[in-house]
Amino acid sequence: MRSIEIEDTAPGKLVSYGRESYYRPEPLPPSSDLALDDEFYDVLAEATFWLGKLSGISLEIDFPPVLYTSLLRKEAMESAEIEGADVDYNALYSLETRSLDEDTDDPALDATTSEAETKDTQEVLNYEQAIEEGIETLDSGGEVSVELLHDLHKTLLTDVPEDRIETDTIGAYKTVPNHLGDFLPPVPIEVDGLMDALVTYYRTGGSYHPLVDIALFHYQFETIHPYGDGNGRLGRLLITLQLYDAELLERPNLYLSEYFNRNKATYVDRMEGVRAHGDWEGWLSFFVEGVAQQAEESVDRTLALDELRRRYEDEYGGVQYAKNRLACKLFERPYVTTKTVADMLDIERSTAYRAIDDLEDEGVLEEVTGKQRNKEYRAKEIFDILERPPQTY
Repeated sequence: MRSIEIEDTAPGKLVSYGRESYYRPEPLPPSSDLALDDEFYDVLAEATFWLGKLSGISLEIDFPPVLYTSLLRKEAMESAEIEGADVDYNALYSLETRSLDEDTDDPALDATTSEAETKDTQEVLNYEQAIEEGIETLDSGGEVSVELLHDLHKTLLTDVPEDRIETDTIGAYKTVPNHLGDFLPPVPIEVDGLMDALVTYYRTGGSYHPLVDIALFHYQFETIHPYGDGNGRLGRLLITLQLYDAELLERPNLYLSEYFNRNKATYVDRMEGVRAHGDWEGWLSFFVEGVAQQAEESVDRTLALDELRRRYEDEYGGVQYAKNRLACKLFERPYVTTKTVADMLDIERSTAYRAIDDLEDEGVLEEVTGKQRNKEYRAKEIFDILERPPQTY
């Protein structure tokens, strides 16, 4: 912090560095006792309850994998938006659908659209891939380690356009200092030791309730800011992995970035409150409240999707007409083209077109490109649930 004074209660100190000073945080756990009151523990209990509810639903409901991918995608999109990306579900699913439709009626038009959308969608797709890689590592007996962090960082930044990256070191710690406004995180020579201590703290079980330790870890990681770029994305991704590692999540379907995205100013203020004043309690309350709210929101959204699926099964199931089969298949592939439907249902394109047209008339599908050719359709009610703002807070 070049122009900001820190108090004696701050869990770190300023170290002179040329004409300015960088902030060196103390290792975890906090040296002072945490003054966590009954209100905090009530929120902690609520967060634990909703995480348990979410995990229970994840086990009970037999969802097609695509719906869990869609919830993971929501987290990836919200995280990318925090970093300034501008992308929506349509762009992501359109990109995927076009990759399935190997031949198009107008390749030149399709390539132009893909190029325009790829810039920001790549960040989201990388985030999804990184979470999946992290989960796979944990499932195969691995653990959170410096090596895993480097691998995830590389995945997050691979193939991202150069104008979206502010570092030449991908998959490795920073080699030059990086500022956050007036805040100068630890310089490169400090990073190895600080990160080794942080990972060791986590791997040895921490000192508090898992949610508290995950919140402490996130603060410390973002304060160290160990990479030249991508620290925010990696830090948010690690929350999901750590919740899964602690068996507080059955699937990676908690999108905490939505909470951070809607409370950016508070997020920054609470972080700065710790750095300058040692206000751990303010940060921990904010973090745990976010977990509680987003876990409840995930439960609500998951149940809404399941209710919609059951309604479609009641209305369209059991009948072999192409329209009925397509309606039930939308929970496996909610974004389609005529070719996609023809391939998926093994029918002629003319039959696929009629099925799409019927479901469009019934409000189940909607055309989203506005084009006369190469039309793309999405399952309107599924996307209404995925895209709606939070309903529980």
